[in-house]
Amino acid sequence: MKILVVNAGSSSLKYQLFDMETGEVLAKGNCERIGIDGLITHKCPGKPDYKTQADFPDHRAAIEFVLKLLTDKTLGVIDSVDAIEAVGHRFAHGGEKLRKSSVLGDEEIAYLESIVGLNPLHGPPAISGFKACKEVMPSVNHVGVFDTSYYADIQEHAYIYPIPYELYEKYKIRKYGFHGTSHRYVAGKAAEMLGDPNAKIITCHLGNGSSITATVNGKAVDTSMGFTPQDGVPMGTRSGAIDPTIPTYIMKAENLTADETEKLLNGKSGLYGVSGISSDCRDIRDAAANGKVRAKLAMKILTHNIKKIVGSYVAEMNGVDAVVFTAGIGENDRDLRAEVCKDMSFMGIQIDEEVNATCPRGEIADITAKGAKVKTFVIPTNEEYMIALDTQNLTK
Repeated sequence: MKILVVNAGSSSLKYQLFDMETGEVLAKGNCERIGIDGLITHKCPGKPDYKTQADFPDHRAAIEFVLKLLTDKTLGVIDSVDAIEAVGHRFAHGGEKLRKSSVLGDEEIAYLESIVGLNPLHGPPAISGFKACKEVMPSVNHVGVFDTSYYADIQEHAYIYPIPYELYEKYKIRKYGFHGTSHRYVAGKAAEMLGDPNAKIITCHLGNGSSITATVNGKAVDTSMGFTPQDGVPMGTRSGAIDPTIPTYIMKAENLTADETEKLLNGKSGLYGVSGISSDCRDIRDAAANGKVRAKLAMKILTHNIKKIVGSYVAEMNGVDAVVFTAGIGENDRDLRAEVCKDMSFMGIQIDEEVNATCPRGEIADITAKGAKVKTFVIPTNEEYMIALDTQNLTK
């Protein structure tokens, strides 16, 4: 079964074509600058990479171009579009009703359109991407996979905020959680490595956007992101969790509007805001190595907050069997992993410093110190495969 996975952004459309019999990625690429001056990058194993300017006035034009490439005699990997048996779409938000991956019909899309206010950044382009694909490929099933669905079963006391309950009833203000597809994948891999499907696992998805999730018995019980992806640990440009009075104080002190304050906390804060250098952890590491005090402070704030959340989840779950690092920073920053796991031996968390420093990038690694009670893993995430797998299970 061949499945196309689509992740549509406001001006982009990423794609991967899977052969589910082998799990192989037959082709992948990215259409960028849709509606501006289109650019596409297309890659197939065993064939030269292809990159060119293209006219993408909208998402439909982009997916049509993708299908031409996939069926091209030289660059393609399938003889006909008919070889694609289903399409999986990534959605950041499924609200309260779409609690699991679902075949998308009129009812589901109408609901997704009704909750755009909860997800104004990612919702509209994802819906546009779906509609474009549906127009071009109307005869196959289209499946929505929602980052929020992994948290559909967390308990009420973990998702209700201590604000007037009427605001939850009226506006659905609650913890939703994000990055769920990634956390589900790496938590599942960790459980396999432990040989225990009922394990207590803490997964740290650390990148430009970061979140931490606690999983027990294969189900999420808590997560650091909340009503929006702004909550939790500091990120590239996002503040993460702060005193709730700070936004209103800034608004008054700086005479800012609500939108301006949101942009400040979402786009000018986090690692960038503290370091004053960059939102990229690699740039900040280099600056810290060259003696930049604020760069060192930014990294210390990040590791401090990760440690606090990991510790709180150990308490919440009454123990932990494994801690997992994934995503761009989690998979590649050995110093961050060492700093997070330092002085956590009381909870049984200790890593082998040599293994941590030398584990190959892009591969699963067990970096647990000899004799440590808690396993520590580095597991590359694969959200696209999870989307393809859910699509296969719902449509085969």
